[in-house]
Amino acid sequence: MPAHTQALIEKIEALPAERIAEVEDFVDFIWLREQERALTRSASDASAPAFAAIWNNPDDDAYDAL
Repeated sequence: MPAHTQALIEKIEALPAERIAEVEDFVDFIWLREQERALTRSASDASAPAFAAIWNNPDDDAYDAL
């Protein structure tokens, strides 16, 4: 186990029980936010080829220079 992980575990273990619950809630929040961001990135990446055909056309070339 990396030293920074062990140090974090020791700090958490030193907290009162109610604070440990807060830490757990915060970690869950961060994890969920990362999952949502990953889903958003995946959806964006998956849709990019479909939109590229629409966005990249001669009629819109003038807007590329803006």
